Amino acid sequence: MNKIRISAVSYTNTKPFLYGLQHSAIKDRIDLSLDMPSDCAQKLIDDKVDIGLIPVAATLNMPQWEIVSAYCIGAVGPVNSVFIFSNCPIEQVTKIQLDPESRSSNNLAKVLLKNYWKVQPEQIVNAPDYAESTDPLTAFVQIGDRTFGKTEEYKYVYDLAGEWQKFTGLPFVFAAWIANKPIPDDFIKEFDQALRHGLAHRHELLKELPRRADFDLEDYLMHKLDFDLTEDKKKALYLFLDYIKAL
Repeated sequence: MNKIRISAVSYTNTKPFLYGLQHSAIKDRIDLSLDMPSDCAQKLIDDKVDIGLIPVAATLNMPQWEIVSAYCIGAVGPVNSVFIFSNCPIEQVTKIQLDPESRSSNNLAKVLLKNYWKVQPEQIVNAPDYAESTDPLTAFVQIGDRTFGKTEEYKYVYDLAGEWQKFTGLPFVFAAWIANKPIPDDFIKEFDQALRHGLAHRHELLKELPRRADFDLEDYLMHKLDFDLTEDKKKALYLFLDYIKAL
């Protein structure tokens, strides 16, 4: 039997899922690759993988897609790893540098800027060093492990999952397990069991991760991230896609 090809990111937020996949019998049924979020999506679009843990915005570029898991990378309120960093209040920002590694977070920033904060700054793609700004009116989007410990460096810091909840009253889904073709039901059942196994062993996983003085990994993995793809999260996912289409 051909192995199911799977792409996932290697950020800390996916470690519980990776732990489950690598510590369950399903590891012999999959070909797992670790990629940047945007590359996960592109591999799925190009049919180089069958399932990807992809930024939800990328589904808009797919002719066929379906959610194949009861789990996701989500948050109910602030997530503490997806930010806009700014030197001035967000309403005064004239330029925003986008994160080259994440389509969803860039789109979330654009949706909030337009619809919540009611500003439309110039969007800078591929800034030479997008993840810093000395200009008083230039902000930037940054996600993932590179944001750990960074919230003290800028005067104005906006947690995008928290801001989305203020705007919509809903949680947020950053990435979901998406397939580009029908996947056998027995595989999906075993796949979810493996993911659930990883989530159930987060305390063991935390013992394997390097300690950080500037970031509470336990709080992040146990409380800030919310991995269940609930009905409210599905509602948020489709609402987010509608907002993106209207950008």
